[in-house]
Amino acid sequence: MAEVELSDVTRTFGRTSALSNVSMTVPDGAFFVLLGPTGAGKTTTLRLVAGLDRPDSGALRIGGTAVTNLTPAQRNVAMVFQQYSLYPHMTVRENLAFPLKSPLLRTPQDQIDRKVQEVAETLQISHKLDNRATALSGGEMQRVSIGRALVRNPAVYLMDEPLSSLDAKLRADLRVELKNIQARTGATFLYVTHDQIEAMTMATHVGVLDHGRLVQTGPPREIYEDPVSIYAASRLGQPRINILPADLFAGAPSGAKSIGLRPEQIHQGEGEESSVVRVEHLGDQTRLYLSLRNHDLVTVTDAHTPLQSGDIVKIRPERPFYFDASGARIH
Repeated sequence: MAEVELSDVTRTFGRTSALSNVSMTVPDGAFFVLLGPTGAGKTTTLRLVAGLDRPDSGALRIGGTAVTNLTPAQRNVAMVFQQYSLYPHMTVRENLAFPLKSPLLRTPQDQIDRKVQEVAETLQISHKLDNRATALSGGEMQRVSIGRALVRNPAVYLMDEPLSSLDAKLRADLRVELKNIQARTGATFLYVTHDQIEAMTMATHVGVLDHGRLVQTGPPREIYEDPVSIYAASRLGQPRINILPADLFAGAPSGAKSIGLRPEQIHQGEGEESSVVRVEHLGDQTRLYLSLRNHDLVTVTDAHTPLQSGDIVKIRPERPFYFDASGARIH
């Protein structure tokens, strides 16, 4: 496995800047998640690391080796695309075995058979090994696509939202399996998603992208608890962080234009009076949708709360975040 390093990488398409002077390091053995909405530059970053595209400027290194001018095959990476890419005339077994039959790898047949079986069991497709790819459901096809990367032993695994086409249960199952595989093998994963749950549950490191700029990197818990901006704070957390005028509560520091309150940063029982707009019972918790002087906010409370729409709840902030007019954090 290998460390991945980007140094001042820039990539433009016409007048559009996909990446702008991005520098980051994916540590050897990390599960590094690039997080951001569509257009943030996530897939462009993966394509540059994979060698499917070239930067306009900057340098890329894998395992300490400069790879900017190397072909994808020379970089020894495995990529899983958002849309499954399989050979339709082949069976699942043949699709999984295909990467191992490369002249570069020269894998013995007994090792191919063993590896294919292991990966098929991990991805819950053992019973489909002799089916043609065209006979599979969309979710099964994506699992085979993931399996084609897992059967290899590349320097880096690159994954472009591989779970987005799966149903909720399978998505949850594969989050656990991918994390287990990464932890067990010590593999380096560079994983792209807009799904904050995937980032929070799988990542050892998160990189937050905003219109081609890397705004914050670190462990997901660190970014959640110590965001550098409104944008970074809004990328993690469910329910989303409440962003309100700083003067809605007393005690805002000089220069603060906004206050950020995650659900657990809202203390109930004293402070400003707010009205309950809606109550959502979710089993293990209840979400309260509140209105405070015509500003909406969301918090969580006890699962068995007797509160209902129209009730009055007193609230105050606890250890809030403050941001200036540009959205940057004020400490």
